[in-house]
Amino acid sequence: MGRKFQKKQKVDQLEIVPVDENPPLPPQRKSDDVIPKREKWVNKQRVLVFAARGISHRDRHLMRDIKTLMPHHRAESKMERAKTLSVVNEMCEMKHCNKAMLFEGRRKRDLYMWVSNTAGSEGPSAKFLIENIHTMAELKMTGNCLKGSRPLLSFDSKFDELPHLKLLKELFVQTYSVPHHHPKSQPFVDHVFTFTYLDNRIWFRNFQILSEDGGLSEVGPRYVMNPVKIFDGSFTGKTLWENPDYVSPSKQRQILKKSAKDKYVNRVEQKVQHEATRPINAYDGIDNEELFDDEDPIATAKILAAIAKKKQQEKEQKTPKSALTKKIKEKQLKAVKKVIDQKKAKVHKRAKKI
Repeated sequence: MGRKFQKKQKVDQLEIVPVDENPPLPPQRKSDDVIPKREKWVNKQRVLVFAARGISHRDRHLMRDIKTLMPHHRAESKMERAKTLSVVNEMCEMKHCNKAMLFEGRRKRDLYMWVSNTAGSEGPSAKFLIENIHTMAELKMTGNCLKGSRPLLSFDSKFDELPHLKLLKELFVQTYSVPHHHPKSQPFVDHVFTFTYLDNRIWFRNFQILSEDGGLSEVGPRYVMNPVKIFDGSFTGKTLWENPDYVSPSKQRQILKKSAKDKYVNRVEQKVQHEATRPINAYDGIDNEELFDDEDPIATAKILAAIAKKKQQEKEQKTPKSALTKKIKEKQLKAVKKVIDQKKAKVHKRAKKI
């Protein structure tokens, strides 16, 4: 008996074909079809940096330095002081900006800075008093960085503890950081912005990164931000936080003037006190100096007894304390009147000369 061998039929195996990442385009395309584009620049943050009328030359130079550090900024001409701050939202909308940085001057002395999220006028917005301004041209530091390069942002540990600083940190990150693949930016990271919270103020510094091990060199500018208020909306809305330690610069100057005035008043009072308490008779000598004239102990004992008797008699004849204080007050009043009359006479003489 022989075995019959049947030939096995071959089963076709499925081949794994790799998926083409870039499939070929169809030979024909309709005119209505939109061509898909791959955009690298996704984070389209634009910051409108401008000032209101009335800022000084130093404030203007600081604004120019900030513009050079932020290639994603948009410039705008000076805003008229008669306009309200709510107009800034419309200006940002026309310029296609979603952040705003407004510099506002007062009395050519004080500078205020507004940082706001103007996207849909939702806010929040923060107001700062800028102090200790030092521009790049003024400092002349050894550090240097490429214009348009992207910075690192370094924040103090306090920005993760206090609630109002957490909000400001997010606002600073969205405003100061340069978006990746921005057309005007350079693909390098060679400097770092530091925000340090000290003495209820935020200290801003700009450093060049020298080496990977942490070597830094300051570039500038440098300034201190004293937070005043944080608002719910963009330049409007409810007050979310207010600085309890904030004192306006005009109030500080008023306090300094008052202290200078008090110095003059104290000096006049001291003069009057000196005139009132000045002794009439010159210094005569040591009390009981006659004891040293005679070496006889019996004679000195007699002298001491006479002095004690004299003092007892003086005590009996002494006027009461109330009468003495009354006399001293009268004496002081006379001296004050005398000084006032002298000053009035000087003023009359000056008036006559004029």
